[in-house]
Amino acid sequence: MVEFTLPANSKIGTGQTHAAAAGAGDIKRFRIYRWNPDDGKNPVVDTYEVDRDSCGPMVLDALIKIKNEIDPSLTFRRSCREGVCGSCAMNIDGTNTLACTKFIDDIKGDAKIYPLPHMPVIKDLVPDLTQAYAQYASVKPWIQTHSVAPPDREWLQSQDERKELDGLYECVLCFSCTTSCPSYWWNADRYLGPAVLLQAYRWIADSRDDGTGERLDDLEDPFRLYRCHTIMNCSKTCPKSLNPAQAIGEIKKLLVERL
Repeated sequence: MVEFTLPANSKIGTGQTHAAAAGAGDIKRFRIYRWNPDDGKNPVVDTYEVDRDSCGPMVLDALIKIKNEIDPSLTFRRSCREGVCGSCAMNIDGTNTLACTKFIDDIKGDAKIYPLPHMPVIKDLVPDLTQAYAQYASVKPWIQTHSVAPPDREWLQSQDERKELDGLYECVLCFSCTTSCPSYWWNADRYLGPAVLLQAYRWIADSRDDGTGERLDDLEDPFRLYRCHTIMNCSKTCPKSLNPAQAIGEIKKLLVERL
């Protein structure tokens, strides 16, 4: 039988334990991935005991409390705290989601927190999204007009036309879906991934855009689009309850219909 092992420099060790202060009441343990590119050491998992009685209800509240009161070296992204910016996406309790919308009470036992999987890590919980954003830019995420001059003011849509964008425009580009997709794990250099393909369909579905043919030409590729095997991890993990798999299916259907 073939035996697979991780390279020695990628094995995760056990880090420090930061105990809660004496007299703490409702204690929750957070086991957090730590890695610093500057110290030459392997990644470790540090354990932090947080007093829930002096902490907000969300995982992000706990992370901020840890950084402010226990360990200022802990590194993560965050901004809006309202599930709008997508900055605090990470793997929490085995699922990619947003720390600001994940209730601590939904986690049974110790809370295990890691960066988004299968992405290069910059430090601790911060993934390098350079490639993902470049792929997003490649689908030209803006209105393209070739046959009609843009109006002087807003471009009006009917209610039905506007409704076509529901379930698409709400994407916050957190890339929770993309980093949960096995097809993206193995083909990230060529497959666009569910987040970018959902965004691509968002512009194809927009009645104000007349670049559909060009957009479909760019997507008709064995890797850019057709690496999607409808595994559905993307739709299951989306913290905004969107359905990237359906959007990808709509793109495939349009390509078949135009043959």
